[in-house]
Amino acid sequence: MGADLKFHWENVHRTKVPEALSWYRPHLDRSMFMIQRVAGSLSSAIIDIGGGESTLVDDLLGAGYRDLSVLDISETALEVARKRLGESAGRIHWIVGDIVNAAIEPRRYDVWHDRALFHFLTDRAARTAYVAQAARSVRPGGHVLVATFGSQGPTKCSGLDVVRYDAESLHHEFGSRFRLLESATEAHTTPLGTTQQFLYCLCKVG
Repeated sequence: MGADLKFHWENVHRTKVPEALSWYRPHLDRSMFMIQRVAGSLSSAIIDIGGGESTLVDDLLGAGYRDLSVLDISETALEVARKRLGESAGRIHWIVGDIVNAAIEPRRYDVWHDRALFHFLTDRAARTAYVAQAARSVRPGGHVLVATFGSQGPTKCSGLDVVRYDAESLHHEFGSRFRLLESATEAHTTPLGTTQQFLYCLCKVG
């Protein structure tokens, strides 16, 4: 993704409050529901990819999960989340990095969650690197939950092109090692009142 993209996202998060970002939701209810279904133990290791300023980590902490990581290319976004959490921020493993080459501990995680990062990977090599990171970082029997713009979603977001998916095409990007358990679409209402279609795919890692 490179230095230019890091600059882009640092600028986005420096100049806009979280509530002004198109993908903002006060709570990621669908993500929480799906994560809790597959992460039965509160000791499950969960990583939020591109989590940035998202409140998912707050809700996971509130639900009692104890092993949480958040990765984002923007240090500014992570700092917003750390300040919001206050003392609880010390309970989170914060990772500043580009998902295609970030240092993530192998076989570390039980659940990999990504809402609204993967669809920004318009370059095939970047998508291949992302999938390799997930395959290496998630334990066998663990789960990968990815949400992208659906086939009826926007073609651009935050000034960048995106790739839209249906369940078949998204699963194809990950391959046979990732067994598709379920998929669902969601109509997300943006802070400006427009609607974006999101697609959620939940896979089990073989």
